[in-house]
Amino acid sequence: MITKDQILKMAQEKGQLYSRELVERFEVSRQYATLLISALIQEKKLIKLGSTRQAFYVLTDYAQAHQELFPPRYAKSFKNIGLEEHTVLAQIEETFPTLKNLPENIRSIFTYAFSEMLNNAIEHSQSVRIGVGVSVLQDTLSFTIEDSGIGVFRNVMQKRHLNSELEAIQDILKGKTTTMPKSHSGEGIFFTSKAGDVFILDSFGHQLIVNNESPDVFVKTVKKIKRGTRVIFKINTTTDRHLNEVFKKYTNLDDQSDYGFDKTEIRVKLYTIGGVHISRSQARRVLAGLEKFKVVVFDFDKVPTVGQAFADEVFRVFQNGHPQIKLEVENMSEGVKFMVERAQNEAKQS
Repeated sequence: MITKDQILKMAQEKGQLYSRELVERFEVSRQYATLLISALIQEKKLIKLGSTRQAFYVLTDYAQAHQELFPPRYAKSFKNIGLEEHTVLAQIEETFPTLKNLPENIRSIFTYAFSEMLNNAIEHSQSVRIGVGVSVLQDTLSFTIEDSGIGVFRNVMQKRHLNSELEAIQDILKGKTTTMPKSHSGEGIFFTSKAGDVFILDSFGHQLIVNNESPDVFVKTVKKIKRGTRVIFKINTTTDRHLNEVFKKYTNLDDQSDYGFDKTEIRVKLYTIGGVHISRSQARRVLAGLEKFKVVVFDFDKVPTVGQAFADEVFRVFQNGHPQIKLEVENMSEGVKFMVERAQNEAKQS
């Protein structure tokens, strides 16, 4: 009777081991040989390579020394009926073992980001099919998830009764935005966009691009229209970024903290075309939904100035109405700083 140790010894001898070789040498059934091989794969002592009919197995040391055996990319289209993200992820890990050789921090980020984005496509897109692609080229891990459904920006715009796709993008960037509040927290896109180096949402001519290397955020309209939604995620496989650090950055760790998602960042430049922020109505658009957070960081990068009414609405009216929320500011020009401090002083006096 064959043992696991005998299988490992044979793999050591041959380099690339096929199940039929075990059947022939030890005169056991293919089912029994497959059972032992599967156990060794679970124990991470063997790695499976190749398709089902031509599959072979190698030791982890052999795999490390022969990277040319690994396919450079995984791609497959799934019918969106009873589809579950964890089963897709398990299939990818089995047929694309390159992922298993990545550092643990990268694998954790990939697992979280991929699962969140695929779940969004499954539950929100209303698409008949969903395509996924994963690749590791040089030092970059990337994945793509695309559907031909309703479109992420249009869906948020319609369900939240907004005026445009731009307003939907603005809400998505705040976090806690979801069209299914009973079953979703609205955190998936927010944290996925922070976890990688580059994150892109492309839907019906509108693109949200988050570049955490710059760091910067861009909103573009494009002529080449993607019907449905395409998600693109990229991360350098040598980064020392950890998923828990991403979550911690947006957690208000004070004495009353419940370690939830209670801190967000607002890039003010994205709220008006041309960077001019004057009116109270513009300020109210920026403030919409922020009552759900305990700390709000206003990033005024590339904002040359703000109007008195805008600053007053944010730093006096909103602050006085929500004294429990801490408002923080960064990257202010002299013009912005003057208006913000003026509104803050008036808030203290009132």
